Amino acid sequence: MNAKTLEPVSLAVDEAAIQRYARITGDYNPIHVDPAFAANTEMGGVIAHGTMSLNLIWQALEKTLGSAVLPSVELEIRFRRPVRPGDVIEGGGVLDADGTSYSVWARNQRGENVIEGTARLDGTAKPVPLSPG
Repeated sequence: MNAKTLEPVSLAVDEAAIQRYARITGDYNPIHVDPAFAANTEMGGVIAHGTMSLNLIWQALEKTLGSAVLPSVELEIRFRRPVRPGDVIEGGGVLDADGTSYSVWARNQRGENVIEGTARLDGTAKPVPLSPG
């Protein structure tokens, strides 16, 4: 049986976390890593990589359902607002009534969705209950 809610995963976003993520991904777009450049854009300052927040949804899925399920998950999402240094982002979700998909999100500390969408299990996946500890 599927878990009704995904176990949340959170991340405090700061400039150091953004720089580490840039090194891991090789994405040094100045909107993420150059405060002087970013200040002169329509964003008005540095924003975190969108995939940094998206990763929290994947982590919540894995933490709740087990890694064996992940290859069978189809994720459809929308980026709703930027994440800035100083934000605390939490990824999570809730099982939909059909029992085969989750409404998923990444939310900031104000409860605003920065990402929202759906994670569908393809029907062949059997979530692995994780034992505590």
